[in-house]
Order: sequence, then C-alpha cells, then structure tokens
Amino acid sequence: MNIHEYQGKQLLAKYGVSVPQGKVAFTVDEAVAAAEELGGSVYVVKSQIHAGGRGAGRFQNNPDGKGGVRVVKSVDEVKESASEMLGHVLVTKQTGDAGKEVKRLYIEEGCDIARELYLGMLLDRETSRLTMMASTEGGMEIEEVAEATPEKILKVAIDPAVGFKGFHARELAFGLGLEGGQIKSAVKLMMALYQAFVDLDLSLVEINPLVVTGAGDVMALDAKVNFDDNALYRHADVEDMRDEDEEDEKELEAGKYDLNYISLDGSIGCMVNGAGLAMATMDIIKLVGGDPANFLDVGGGATAEKVTAAFKIILSDPKVEGILVNIFGGIMRCDIIAEGVVTAAREVDLHVPLVVRLEGTNVEQGKQILADSGLPILSADDLGDAAEKIVKAVKEAA
Repeated sequence: MNIHEYQGKQLLAKYGVSVPQGKVAFTVDEAVAAAEELGGSVYVVKSQIHAGGRGAGRFQNNPDGKGGVRVVKSVDEVKESASEMLGHVLVTKQTGDAGKEVKRLYIEEGCDIARELYLGMLLDRETSRLTMMASTEGGMEIEEVAEATPEKILKVAIDPAVGFKGFHARELAFGLGLEGGQIKSAVKLMMALYQAFVDLDLSLVEINPLVVTGAGDVMALDAKVNFDDNALYRHADVEDMRDEDEEDEKELEAGKYDLNYISLDGSIGCMVNGAGLAMATMDIIKLVGGDPANFLDVGGGATAEKVTAAFKIILSDPKVEGILVNIFGGIMRCDIIAEGVVTAAREVDLHVPLVVRLEGTNVEQGKQILADSGLPILSADDLGDAAEKIVKAVKEAA
C-alpha cells in the first residue's frame, strides 16, 4: 500500500526523522490558511499524488506551464499555484499520459538547502536482508544513478540478529562526505528511519532528496513510503490512510474478493490460479506474440463467486480483446472454475474470444460443463496450445 508524501512525513516524524513543517490542504482557501499559519517568506506547494517526478511533471490544462512542485515567495503565490493545481490532471513519467487529478496539496515551509542527497531502505532480495542505501546524487532518479554510476550508491546490509547500529549509520554518513554536526544529525535520522521501517512493516522508504541545510541539519525533504499489504492487519491506523482515489478501480474491486490483480498494458486478459502459474502464463502469451492485459491469481480455494467476480474485473478493462483461463486444479476443483466461467460469461454478455485450459481435480466434469454451456468457448489441451489459440483468436477478431 502506498501513501502520500505528507502522510509518510507525519509517520516518520513520530520516530524522530527531521522533516520541514507543513500542512495538507484540500481547497485553495485551506492552502492559503496553511501558508499563513506556517509564516515565513518562502513556501513550497506540492501536489499530492501517488507518483514520482511531480516537479518535472506538467498539467494537462497547461502543458507549457509550471510543474506539480513549486517554490513561491508569498501567500498570494500560494493561492495562485493552488488554483492552478487543485482539480487539474498532472502528468509525470510515472503516471503515463493519462496523468492523475490533484485533489490535495501539501503546503510546506521553505528550506535553506546546502546539499541534496539520497537515502532509501528496502528488503534486498539478493541478500535477504534489510538494506539501507545512500548516495550523494540526491534529487535524481536512483535507477539512473545505479545504471550510470553504480559506485555512487552506498549500501549497508543489516544482520537481523544485530539490527541497524550507530556504526552502520556513521559508515553511510562518512561515505556521503558529511562532517561535524552533520554526522550526528544524519545518524539520528537513519536510526529513526530504521526503527520506523521495522515497526510499521514497511516495504520501501525513499527520501529523495535528503538535504543538508545551511545550518548543518540533515532533513527529509521528501518521503516515499510503501507498506507490506500482508501486515496491514497489524496497523489499522495506517490502513485508514489509504487513498482509494489514487488506486486502480479494478485492483480495488479485486481486493474485495481476495483476488490478486495487477493491471497491465496488453490486450489478453488472464485468469490463473497460483502466482507462479500466472507469471508462466503471461510469459508464454508474450512468447507466442501476444501481450497480457493483467496478472490475476484467483488463489487455490476460489469459489464460483470469486471466479465470476474475476471475470467481470477482467472484462471491465476496455483494452481486453480476449481472455485466457488457465487452471491447474489441485485444491481448486475444475468443475467449480467451469461453473464460474459459464456464469460470468452469461452475466457479462461475453463479446471477446475465450480460451480455457483445465487440468487436475474433476477436470472431465469441468470440461463437460463448458461443452454443455452452449457458449463459444475454445478448449485447450495444454498451456502452449491455449496461448496460441487465444493470440490467434484475438488477431482474427481484430
């Protein structure tokens, strides 16, 4: 689960991570009031959407204008920027051409920036350890830094039996070229960040930029915070931060039925049981010249109701031009899947090619249900055959 920048900063600040003062605003009047309450002579008006690259982004109603993060020097300029942002669609590298509507802003006090750095933390799959990363290349996309100058990324793998210690933080601070009081400030921030990561069951934290102020303080100027969905039951207060307006409608609907669904850019909808089989199915679709429209794992114990819901979710995507159902019935019974497929196809008035490959428990009963349905369902003998049939059917229907 993702949250907004201001929410991430609020959580991290509770653990002792230093952040600038700021206030969230949902209207232009609230933005003006926030600036007046903060005082000072410099403000930062930040669009709050779940996407990076906001500062370099552009609004659809004014593509040649300013981006989604603006430094202004008066309350009047805060009002002007808020009017130009709220209710308008911001397009960034991460949103795609569709962009995202800005429904809230974060009004933050200005900061005297002497240096921009990068700090992040995640679970490194290669070492199976939490890893804190730092770089002198703050303000840049860390992926670009990793590709062009990987030596500029410092990493500390954390032994779970020891945890993150002061010497780890000092190693990173020295590597960033910090000096004197800056080191003490950075160590405090890193220790707080680690504790927040562990306590809140985070999956990713990125502070980009992490800044050194003119006074020598180290501060989080931005905060991208992601949570492990599987641990949200332990954090009801965090789950309340979810902004459903920022999430894919189909993914939200899938969550109501405990379906694992991720929308993709292709034209062939996939419904599979098991994450590994789902990924293999998408790979084989690509291999034979097609493009998957989604990842969808109905799980090992799906009911006919879940299968029907999954079918409807797939077909709600206007890009879908065909559907491949690939089920290996172990715990899952093939006859249950077949009943769900038939029910769903009738309810949604199926208008695209459908290929079904069933194997496993009650497979013959399942195939018979499909055959007796009277629906134009293509049966496949194996996964390769299924992929070839759906790709061919989609091309012929185009």
